[in-house]
Amino acid sequence: MTQQELTSDAISLLKKLIETQSFSSEEDQTALHIEDWFKRYKVDYKRTQHNVWAVNKYFEEGKPTLLLNSHHDTVKPNSAYTKDPFKAIVEDGKLFGLGSNDAGGCLVSLIATFTHFYNREDLKYNLVIVASAEEESSGPNGLNSMLSVIPEVDVAIVGEPTLMNLAVAEKGLVVFDAVVSGTPSHAAHPNDDNVLYNAIEVLQWFKDFRFEKGSEALGDVKLTVTQINAGKQHNAVPAHLDLVVDVRVNDAYSNAEIAEILQKQSPCTSITPRSLRLNSSSIPMDHDLVKAGMAIGRSTYGSPTLSDQAVLTCPSLKLGPGDSTRSHSADEFIYVNEIEEGVRIYIELLNQVIVG
Repeated sequence: MTQQELTSDAISLLKKLIETQSFSSEEDQTALHIEDWFKRYKVDYKRTQHNVWAVNKYFEEGKPTLLLNSHHDTVKPNSAYTKDPFKAIVEDGKLFGLGSNDAGGCLVSLIATFTHFYNREDLKYNLVIVASAEEESSGPNGLNSMLSVIPEVDVAIVGEPTLMNLAVAEKGLVVFDAVVSGTPSHAAHPNDDNVLYNAIEVLQWFKDFRFEKGSEALGDVKLTVTQINAGKQHNAVPAHLDLVVDVRVNDAYSNAEIAEILQKQSPCTSITPRSLRLNSSSIPMDHDLVKAGMAIGRSTYGSPTLSDQAVLTCPSLKLGPGDSTRSHSADEFIYVNEIEEGVRIYIELLNQVIVG
């Protein structure tokens, strides 16, 4: 099977995935399409819930293991679509459809790449591929659930749309639920401890607060108050006001350190992280994958958007065809030639790193 034929088959697979609903936790049918690919190419695969995975034919204990990962779940289409989100439409070189860009193009390109190397006996690395579920929802049955199932991973390529440039670092995420307190009262009576007025100072504190440590790849930690909720009736001052605070964490901090700082310093009655598991991630600039990518002309950058990298503890590189700005947009699309380029660059990159 030639690289061109693999690429053509990958595009056909993407069309099938687009036309099969696969919202997070509902990926059972797209998993079947991925299984069909592996059956056709005689790849010995396994399925764990809706995650489909395989290792290279000549997997050998003692070699380092490279994970290739992307996801086959999607968000729900927004109301601004003008095209059928579940119909794969090719117009002017663009393949339209829900999940085409995020991250179907990456997934099928990585599957084609894995298949290209599957039967090779001269690999310096083992390969494991995981077509994962529940990435969009950060659900419990996605890649995070596979790390105890698949062989131990030494380094990973996570397929997300990066225009095939090298995202060498990715911000983590911590969402906090914060509470501001005051004295409840009837609106007709004086109250010097009105929680809504107390919240003005708290909001100003969050607006002005800066974490000290920046990052060359990811810049500063970004803290944003995204939700406010208080009160149930017009004539009653409530006792509490609830805030939601979104914190995008650079690689200078762990999520636990961010939580400790805010819990010590913020002027809230309480501030509680929902989860600390979506940490920032990175790969050393002198890693062979990065050096190989730069040698073939790919640029490096730090990514502000979250992916399944967040559940990995090994060095990881985010790399894939498509453009992140198209993700979750109406009439989502990927250029067909971006998939062709994706397969070509993935293979060219791995030829430099994993072939003995």
